Amino acid sequence: MPVNRRRVRYTALFVAIEPLLQLVGRLVREGRAARNWTRRDLAERSGLSVRFLVQLEAGRANISVRRLADLARALDRSPADLLDDHEDTAPQVIALLGLRGAGKTTIGRRLARRLRLPFIELDRCIEQAADLSLEELFSLHGEEYYRRLERDTLVEVLAERRPMVLATGGGIVAAAETFALLRRSAVTVWLRASPEDHWNRVVGQGDRRPMADHPQAMADLRALLAARQPLYATADFTVDTSGQTIDRVIENVREVVGAAEVPGLKTRPTRREASRWDPRGSHGRRATGRRALQR
Repeated sequence: MPVNRRRVRYTALFVAIEPLLQLVGRLVREGRAARNWTRRDLAERSGLSVRFLVQLEAGRANISVRRLADLARALDRSPADLLDDHEDTAPQVIALLGLRGAGKTTIGRRLARRLRLPFIELDRCIEQAADLSLEELFSLHGEEYYRRLERDTLVEVLAERRPMVLATGGGIVAAAETFALLRRSAVTVWLRASPEDHWNRVVGQGDRRPMADHPQAMADLRALLAARQPLYATADFTVDTSGQTIDRVIENVREVVGAAEVPGLKTRPTRREASRWDPRGSHGRRATGRRALQR
């Protein structure tokens, strides 16, 4: 019986590209899920049909280069990202959680320096995206707008696919979809502190206006911390900062995220690191009003 060489070549080609099609399907599916999009959402953004996306995510659609580019653009990726399996080399993002005064900026900046990673403050990225300070953003557009921008900005930061130490806003845990995205994409660490330490660190930044304008600010802080504690507690790890030196907290964070053995890291703290919290806090800015204790 004669051999159909064309059919043999086609079968061999299909066998060779099948793993690639499955990879593209998985990466598209994961990218869509990370944004909490339905297939219809992705179809509208990419110009592809829902039916085609079903086949693509199942690893059965042989997508063209042009369609791949449209799909990558919709997912804010490059076409190469949808052809390269990063699973074995996924970057580690260490995300720090907590109310203002938890130490996210002080600990985050110095932890990043020791791990030789970039330090990113999500609120600073939000300010840059909005071209407004947080106070202006809340005043002009309100919290709902801020939460949408917070999620969009987080997606962009994570899409860079690079290791980093990320300081998040204090209320990110209350935004369910955004927090779910963060938990899927990062190692989350709650920097836990007592209400008194939160308060004293904020005041230590030189900002006494929340106390002057809101006599019940301390009671509000206690209530807010109690309300958010169950959400913060869902983080991958919890590290206490009350009664601890900066250096001890950094070492505890490194230990729980498994980074203690990273070569080339500094092992001895400076005197300042071991004994003081940075009084300037986040970005050296003062916050005003009740929200100053909530972020």
